[in-house]
Amino acid sequence: GAPDSAGRTASPGRPASPSQHFGPNVYVFSPSMPQSRIQARVDSIASRQVGNQFGTQRYALLFEPGSYGSAADPLFLQVGYYTSVAGLGASPGDVVINGAVDSFNQCSPPAGSHCTALDNFWRSLSNLTINFPTPPSGAPCRHTAEFWATSQASPVRRVEFNGLTSLEDYCSTPSYSSGGFIADSKFSGRPVLSGTQQQFLVRNSTLDGWSNGVWNQVFSGDVGAPAQNFGSGGQYTTLAASPVTAEEPFLRVDSSGSYSVFVPAVQHGSVGPSWASGPTPGTAIGIGRFFIATPGDPATVINAALARGQDLILTPGVYHLHQTIEVTRPDTVVLGLGFPTLVPANGVVSMRVASVPGVKLSGMIFDAGPVNSPVLLQVGSQPGLGDPADPTLVQDVFFRIGGAAPGRATTSLVVNSSQVILDDIWAWRADHGQGVGWTDNVGDTGVVVNGDHVTAYGLFVEHYEKYEVIWNGDDGTDIFFQNEMPYDPPSQAAWMADPSTDGYPAFLITDRAAGFQGYGMGSYSYFDQGVPIVASNAFETADPPGSELHDLFTIFLSSAGSGGIDHVVNGAGRSSTTANPDTAVDVVRYP
Repeated sequence: GAPDSAGRTASPGRPASPSQHFGPNVYVFSPSMPQSRIQARVDSIASRQVGNQFGTQRYALLFEPGSYGSAADPLFLQVGYYTSVAGLGASPGDVVINGAVDSFNQCSPPAGSHCTALDNFWRSLSNLTINFPTPPSGAPCRHTAEFWATSQASPVRRVEFNGLTSLEDYCSTPSYSSGGFIADSKFSGRPVLSGTQQQFLVRNSTLDGWSNGVWNQVFSGDVGAPAQNFGSGGQYTTLAASPVTAEEPFLRVDSSGSYSVFVPAVQHGSVGPSWASGPTPGTAIGIGRFFIATPGDPATVINAALARGQDLILTPGVYHLHQTIEVTRPDTVVLGLGFPTLVPANGVVSMRVASVPGVKLSGMIFDAGPVNSPVLLQVGSQPGLGDPADPTLVQDVFFRIGGAAPGRATTSLVVNSSQVILDDIWAWRADHGQGVGWTDNVGDTGVVVNGDHVTAYGLFVEHYEKYEVIWNGDDGTDIFFQNEMPYDPPSQAAWMADPSTDGYPAFLITDRAAGFQGYGMGSYSYFDQGVPIVASNAFETADPPGSELHDLFTIFLSSAGSGGIDHVVNGAGRSSTTANPDTAVDVVRYP
């Protein structure tokens, strides 16, 4: 192939080494490699990343088709921050790991005390099969299950699990976890042990049982999901089918070593994994169509490639942007490997998608910069008709204001286009890390939806200083919402939606949002400034025509703190305060 403007060659064939394609932080393993070499490499990365919550290192660990490990000699991979593990096959069965791909609790000092998965963010697992071997008698606890003990921003997609899978690390205590998102996957042989997971969304997967409810477990288009049971002693929300889905694009390699990106087709009313009865329908795009960006590429170079009609792969690292990345062509694919992180300089918008259909954005983090940005990601310039046969996708896209570094942004994500699918979004105004404080990491709102026919699965939005989500578009759907209100309003006077409304509702449905449907939506509060802070309602709706909310709840997160939430929605529902901590207050349907 011809060199691109950065001098790299975009060749349809196999490069001399995969690093020529994807840079030094993408590791491609093959079944012919000695297992000891694979184990040593992944152990080395894990030793750097397991505790590296706000570091700048990013990694993608990719496995060529074939089998790794064996029942007699399993391969155990540990996954830390900013690490994506993925198979490169056409189907999950093409890459088989006999062993486990694990994420464990982290323990706070003194050593070994208070071990949880509450901060296990920004990691992923996709497109492979895990055969977890029957542990021998006397095996160490951490070799007794496939553990994926994580919280937000840790998606699992296109994975077949055979054997015991646990979403909590029960090998240390108290093992709290606050996840999570699984899509297009299959679990065989044992029920999933969800354990302490406070909330979870499972979409278009096959289950062999599910162990626990806690506060909010939502199932959409799953085979073998628990029956609907919310507010009567259970906390399950179950939808028989997912209204509209398109699975995330993924990288693959064929037997001749040629790479491509496979783009799964749109499905309506879907049930179960896209690959359950044969290969996932869709289209492959040769690697030669992609500009493969590195963190050293300025936005001018990336924009020139997009303007030439190329698609875009962002390789691992932190990208400092002095101008907006402009996605202008319909059906452009922007694929992140290893959690590339976009940081705006001088208050620019990090990425803007034109009002065109079919754009696909996946696998990236948007950090706020030190100068306030009006928005970090803008999808569409104006509400448009969109194309139901070719929706725009925003999948495994995460936002941070503060945490890694001081940052400010008025709104993290604005969706102006219509016919958009949001599929696993975590928008987070940081409650810990660097640059954290009411006047330090300033962010008004996490997500604003102005477009019509926007469908969200797995919307996690936390700690913003005004409304967390504002929904203006017609015929919108949100399946699963998880929210924590800000911990840190310094006074009630500093946190008022208007002179007669204490606090801000987490989710505002305006009079423009006719036909809105919400399912499995929770808002949590905990105020830690030593003064009583109250929100009048967790959810507020103008009751636009045809709108309905199903399975809502609030909860006060601790017996410490003060204040709480007076009502669940529009004055309905009991209060959740320090008087009834850690107790879900449910409203099954509104109105």
